Amino acid sequence: MAKQYWSLEKNALTQKVEKNEHHCDDIEMSGLYTDMVVYYGANEDGSLFLKQRLYFPTLRNIPNNTHATFCFPLNEDERVCLLYDDSPLVEYAQEFRLDGTLLAVSETECGVTVSRRFYPASDKKAAIESVTLRASRNVVLSPSHPRCTVHSYGRGTKGVYVNRIDHTFPEKIVLSSNEEQTFYIYYSSLLANEKPLELDGNDELLKRRERISSLCDDALVLSTASPELDMMLRFAKLRAGESIFETLTGKYHSPGGHAYYAAIWCNDEIEYAGPHFAMTGDKTAIEASINAYRAYIPFMSETYSRLPSSIIAEGLDVWEGAGDRGDAAMYLYGCSLFCLYLGDRGVARSLFDAIKWCAEYCERQKTPEGVIRSDSDELEGRFPTDGYANLSTSSLCYGGLIFAARLADSLGEYDVATEYRKRARSLGDAIESYFGATLHGFETYRYSAGFDTLRAWICLPLCMGITKRASATLDAMLSPYLWTEEGMLSCERSAENTTDTIWDRSTLYGMKCAFLSGAGERMLEPLLAYCHKRLVCGRVPYAVEAYPEGDKRHLSGESALFVRVITEGLFGLMPESFEAFSFVPNYYEKLGDMKLSKLHVCGGTYDVIVAKDEWTVCKDGRFIASGKTDGKRVRISTKL
Repeated sequence: MAKQYWSLEKNALTQKVEKNEHHCDDIEMSGLYTDMVVYYGANEDGSLFLKQRLYFPTLRNIPNNTHATFCFPLNEDERVCLLYDDSPLVEYAQEFRLDGTLLAVSETECGVTVSRRFYPASDKKAAIESVTLRASRNVVLSPSHPRCTVHSYGRGTKGVYVNRIDHTFPEKIVLSSNEEQTFYIYYSSLLANEKPLELDGNDELLKRRERISSLCDDALVLSTASPELDMMLRFAKLRAGESIFETLTGKYHSPGGHAYYAAIWCNDEIEYAGPHFAMTGDKTAIEASINAYRAYIPFMSETYSRLPSSIIAEGLDVWEGAGDRGDAAMYLYGCSLFCLYLGDRGVARSLFDAIKWCAEYCERQKTPEGVIRSDSDELEGRFPTDGYANLSTSSLCYGGLIFAARLADSLGEYDVATEYRKRARSLGDAIESYFGATLHGFETYRYSAGFDTLRAWICLPLCMGITKRASATLDAMLSPYLWTEEGMLSCERSAENTTDTIWDRSTLYGMKCAFLSGAGERMLEPLLAYCHKRLVCGRVPYAVEAYPEGDKRHLSGESALFVRVITEGLFGLMPESFEAFSFVPNYYEKLGDMKLSKLHVCGGTYDVIVAKDEWTVCKDGRFIASGKTDGKRVRISTKL
């Protein structure tokens, strides 16, 4: 059992540092021009451990590739510290608090309590550290650096970049007993000879809190009998929505994780994040999603060449080193869902030709066996594949055709809708005949022809509505071959795969598929255990990318997928058209009455409440429908 370090407070997590406890972690926070990673914790002697890395997505290194975001690294011994009697003040870690900012509280031997709060600027190339000092007796301190320090510089595509540290400490900080004073440290990166930023630390904190509230309180607010589940969703909405950056070609959502900025991917942004953002009503996130979908259109050629896996460097370049990962199928599925959830006819019409292009591309990749050819999936060949056809690409194409057909109906293109449903039926049959297999006695799916190892992506057909093998597939997912304390293995251990690699993206898809296929009771305990581990144990407070690869980076797209475990999984939400959505009212004793408030879908704002005996739906605070909680899918007309 993993050790619990954190406790829940209202809208926050707190960690009281125990004596002789040595534990460190990091947290990532984003503004429109800055990504801030703070490493924090307690050293072996109990002293406060802090260092930072700041990323500036619009400042590009040379060569301007995927990983070319300019970084301002700041180690523990390079920070502005406080001096007492001309010696560095030793701070002993007492408490940490996460609420969309990071608060680190420490005590000192001279009787001063130091509270440091870290947060990015909302719309400037800067990050802020507020430092509040409270003295239990009279004391005089001083800063270790002058008010402005040019820390370092580097050269990039836009010229010379200069890293600055400015602070508001006076030369001598005089504190009386029980007096409290607050100062600010500003970290920024600018072009050489660019005018220094005018920053107000308190004003920037207010802006940060406004953004946190807009992401966490204005959409998809969950209330159940599980505080950890509710809080996990709150933090997931924050991580998913904050990682949006202003670039030369518009706002882009990007994965982050110390590596991926000012760029978009067909999986993270197109498939994962876009459908979630459509349900939030958040204008910034929706704008970023529309930008992402439109950014791929120039690559949809008449020759039907494959889409690039990612568009990088502020939209000026592409990366296509992984070949065809099934990116057109990802786009077909993600963009169709986005348009349906959003319910904006104009946006849908502007993107529908791109959706049709992706459907045609997939049709042209159909093999003689009737499945969809691609070189690999989003894991890009990390695990064995035949390079011919895989379960992931065909499943995404199937789901994409289903939702594209609903979208075509909504746009009055009925012949297109009929054709897509015909293709989906044919592809569903082909998935069953080509990928259906018995592995370790489970009537489930193989990943590619000739492979007899269980893979996490066996969950994808269930997520897309193919349920013939649902029960045995869930058995396989939850068996020791795949399920671990960390989540679902990407691939079971075998002669070809000797690592216990997990990617939360497939674990989260697996959780969603269990609820969608009517087996929510079987997945509820694993879901709650997952929330406990990710929220209050050793690597908090978000879903992670991969382990051991990536060392559990907090990529933003995984948090978007977690939200969809709740919306599309636990509540079974699904768009039916521009004028209707559906959900599945299932009651779980451990969760009690479930309420999902401020759901933005199909052009309206809804509250969905599932109680033991009855479900209720309200629109804009007004009751519109209710019924018996019986686990049967319910269709809600948005005209009510």
